[in-house]
Amino acid sequence: MSLTVATLLPGLFLLVLGAALASGHSTVSAALKSLPRSSSATVVFFGSGALWFLFQVWHLSPADFGEYRTLLTIGFAAIALLAFKYVPDFLAVRGLAVLMLLGAMPLLDAAYMEYDHPQRLFMVSAVYVGIALAIYLGASPFRLRDFFEWLFQRPMRGRILGGVLAGYGVLLAVVAFTY
Repeated sequence: MSLTVATLLPGLFLLVLGAALASGHSTVSAALKSLPRSSSATVVFFGSGALWFLFQVWHLSPADFGEYRTLLTIGFAAIALLAFKYVPDFLAVRGLAVLMLLGAMPLLDAAYMEYDHPQRLFMVSAVYVGIALAIYLGASPFRLRDFFEWLFQRPMRGRILGGVLAGYGVLLAVVAFTY
């Protein structure tokens, strides 16, 4: 992935998310409030995160336990399937955390050793904030529910956060074309 694409993708994501929050529509707040315990979001986010992780495990090199990849893939697939049955609460949040952690690698790889482009740090900083949030929410997924309840208690909070996210998304989109 090129550095331009790696910067443009998070920029567009933040722009869309920020615009949705800044709009203040009740459907956005209702969708975000229901997200942590949504069974359909669980299937989409945790399911795709599990599949992506299993793909990564299946393609391990011999230096990374690649000779045991069949056993590891079967074991992790069983754990993922059992998670749907035995720990369904907040599994969508954990799925989002998995997707963030797995998605961070190609983005950071694109910016690796690109010292000639200091503006890459705008994207890298956003990715590291996302990684920190993913680790925090993966360990305590109920905190996302609490955050959404706090965020939507007053309509201006969501709009301010949406404006900040959209503004940073625009900044990343502009920076993407400066390389």
